[in-house]
Amino acid sequence: MTIETERLRDRVAADLLRARDRTALLTEAVDDGDLIRQHSPLMSPLVWDLAHVGSQEELWLVRDVGGRDPVRPDIDELYDAFKHARADRPDLPLLTPSEARRYVAQVRDKALDVLDHARLDDGRRLVADGFAFGMIVQHEQQHDETMLATHQLRAGAPVLTAPPPPTAPTPVNGEVLVPGGPFTMGTDTEPWALDNERSSHQVFVPAFHIDRAAVTNAQYAAFLDAGGYDDPRWWSPAGWDHRQAAGLTAPAHWQRDGDGWAATVFGRTARVVPEEPVVHVCFWEAEAYAKWAGKRLPTEPEWEKAARWDPATGRSRRFPWGDDPPTARHANLGQRHLRPAAAGAFPEGASPLGVHQLIGDVWEWVASDFAGYPGFAAFPYREYSEVFFGPDYKMLRGGSFGTDSAAVRGTFRNWDYPIRRQIFSGFRCARDA
Repeated sequence: MTIETERLRDRVAADLLRARDRTALLTEAVDDGDLIRQHSPLMSPLVWDLAHVGSQEELWLVRDVGGRDPVRPDIDELYDAFKHARADRPDLPLLTPSEARRYVAQVRDKALDVLDHARLDDGRRLVADGFAFGMIVQHEQQHDETMLATHQLRAGAPVLTAPPPPTAPTPVNGEVLVPGGPFTMGTDTEPWALDNERSSHQVFVPAFHIDRAAVTNAQYAAFLDAGGYDDPRWWSPAGWDHRQAAGLTAPAHWQRDGDGWAATVFGRTARVVPEEPVVHVCFWEAEAYAKWAGKRLPTEPEWEKAARWDPATGRSRRFPWGDDPPTARHANLGQRHLRPAAAGAFPEGASPLGVHQLIGDVWEWVASDFAGYPGFAAFPYREYSEVFFGPDYKMLRGGSFGTDSAAVRGTFRNWDYPIRRQIFSGFRCARDA
């Protein structure tokens, strides 16, 4: 067994532990009543997410990779996300909080035993480079972010705490020119990349301007104060229909506070910080703001070129700052803070062209629909990506303050309905050169 294999095994174990520690934090911060309660029809009860994490780990690591006997085959259907809509999950005969905790602990013990004995170099694509383990790490961290969003929708006294995000040593504003030309989009080399990130391919992107930072609360408040929500000129027909039907008047969780705005963030209400990115806006709101500002949303190739392209070498990097994994100096990730950081707070994470905070803080809406790349092949199952392809879903890139470093990279792709804003979503603008 090689030293590299043992290092990979240690890394996987550490990532699994970090994800489970976060799951425990999010589920143990509330009592059992809050765990089984549905805090919004948009979200599952927290206890469903908890057991679902264990169910996926059992299916892929214990049964498939390990070839072990099932732990709880009787609950497979209960925790199949495609069998039951979120709004219906509270009515299912779910595991109780104590049962769910025992279940995920039992599964984890077996999964770690599988990891100890698995051949990570046996030629099987599912286990090569620890892919199946990395998929489960990412899956649990993605559900941790979903549970964090559920906490934001929860009523009652605050239960989560974190230090405030850093301020910006130098304010960042304006835009940069990204020269036209080809760049390599997607990846063939990222070992834990998911199927929709593959394969790498050349894309020609005409020259464009992109904002150096995401749109801030102050900038978005100017749109509100200018009557942007009352003027259909700025909205697409579908966006205007949704704005009227949903009664949208401001970002989610915002309310008027004298001559300004306040927001409720994880149970605490305070004035919005002008320099921080606006969050909890849907695609239609982002699109309307961009048109009001005389700009547009970037396309997905434009966003990825701004985030990965190195003008000195022409090479596509893993991250805006280079190939090294994110640290606390690079990006606001991993729930270290409970809100986005001010524009310019992470100068070491900027791209070579001077575009800031493309990773972390807020998921950024882009103008593209969700589709597979040339040569796309579903792996290891169609329901991860392929069933969502089409015009119903818009893309989000870059991760948020609630995204773990294991579940985001320059090629990572997220998607959702354009009406969604319970997610930690913001945006930045672009325009033609």
